[in-house]
Amino acid sequence: MMSLSNRLAKRSAKGAAVLALVVASGLALQGCSTISKITKREDPENQAVASQGQRISIVAFDQKLTPSKSLKDVGYYLPPAATVASWPLAGGPVQSVQHSNAAVNFQVAWSKSIGAAGKTHTEVVAQPVSDGQRIYTLDGQARVTAFDVASGAEVWSVDLDPKLKRDKHGFGGGLALTTDGKLFVTSGYRSINALDAASGAIIWQKPVDTQFHAAPTVDGTHVFATDVDNQIFAFDQVNGEMKWTYQAIAEPARILKSASPVVSGDMVIAPFSSGELVALSTSTGDPVWEQTLAQSARTNALSQIRDIAGRPALYDNMVYAASHSGVFAAMDARSGQTKWQVPADSVNSPWVAGDVVFLTSLQGELMAVSRDSGQIYWIKDLNDGKQRMKKGFFGMGREKLVGKVPQWTGPILASNRLIMVNSDGQAVSYDPNTGAATGELKLGGAAYIAPIVVGDTLFVVTDDGKLVAIR
Repeated sequence: MMSLSNRLAKRSAKGAAVLALVVASGLALQGCSTISKITKREDPENQAVASQGQRISIVAFDQKLTPSKSLKDVGYYLPPAATVASWPLAGGPVQSVQHSNAAVNFQVAWSKSIGAAGKTHTEVVAQPVSDGQRIYTLDGQARVTAFDVASGAEVWSVDLDPKLKRDKHGFGGGLALTTDGKLFVTSGYRSINALDAASGAIIWQKPVDTQFHAAPTVDGTHVFATDVDNQIFAFDQVNGEMKWTYQAIAEPARILKSASPVVSGDMVIAPFSSGELVALSTSTGDPVWEQTLAQSARTNALSQIRDIAGRPALYDNMVYAASHSGVFAAMDARSGQTKWQVPADSVNSPWVAGDVVFLTSLQGELMAVSRDSGQIYWIKDLNDGKQRMKKGFFGMGREKLVGKVPQWTGPILASNRLIMVNSDGQAVSYDPNTGAATGELKLGGAAYIAPIVVGDTLFVVTDDGKLVAIR
């Protein structure tokens, strides 16, 4: 195991120039989740980097992903749809959800405001969680609201903004539920909070020195949370006492979207913006294994942004995770040994179902990957037909892209549909066996957060601060 000091020294010499270039280029990386999200805010310098909201392909400089010829016309197993009773953590229940029977009619049932929308100084980044009776949301200014799952009626709402002059714009954080009725909330206002899930009453609050942008996760006794400096904390669930911390390599260039850790037995597996995926002992914080999901021989400055921004998926003693810099990997959960790698760049969480893992790349490519071999069954370009090209003399007669292509988040498998949401304010469904589009509906606002399912309902939080129920 390489020591932290050695890893820091090794990284700093190699990456300092590239990371400085990324920051200096005008990419406000802490304010976005992908390149076109960067240009969403009104910043002329940012817009000049990725004009017209176009996607900048990292993988395309090296190689193009294609389906495996040996898997052509070969089918795969998908489990039958089953009811998901609750969604206690960002990313789903402890036992992996493969296929839910929610959103059978694929129609919007109701929409409710959760509070502050995504604007210049606020960002809605938290996936909701649910205990089956209530669904809990976090808006762009640390307001937590509980809604009735069936009707959407508001049950309670609590403002966790401490109103400090130091932190006027404390967006970020997330939610996690325990079976004994506690709701843990991390906040961009540099705190972690324990609430009573039934009433919203504050049980305890603990300040920290840095901001949280990722949701917490829990085991039987701890609540785990990572900050923007790539440090993971373990707090006692009863009183908030800090039990241990672990410092990964801090990265000055990172994106807004952050992933929460996952618990596997006596280990917590934490993703970081350094591209490190580290398994730690839940009781002591000692490292068990480490992998770095980053390609070393990359010349594009953006490929040096190594974030693992999608929560790793844990299934059948395997961990599946993808990084912004172009590595999608399957690893043994106990040893960290890599089973396979695919050169796909993503900020989304993989979705495991039966024999396959579904992933959406930065370029909007939805793919079905063999869980066993890492070979690709099919790839669907979600932006096919959405780009409008205008011919003209733009140097050597090249065409220029006009208009924007949407950003995609997901997928989730529900009622035999792979469902994606996008920045155009759509939920779009695809055939999980072929990738063919099967339907779409309007959400009313741009969506950058993956949906969740509870019972017969699929829930989406939109960037304009709405909770949308789909049945």
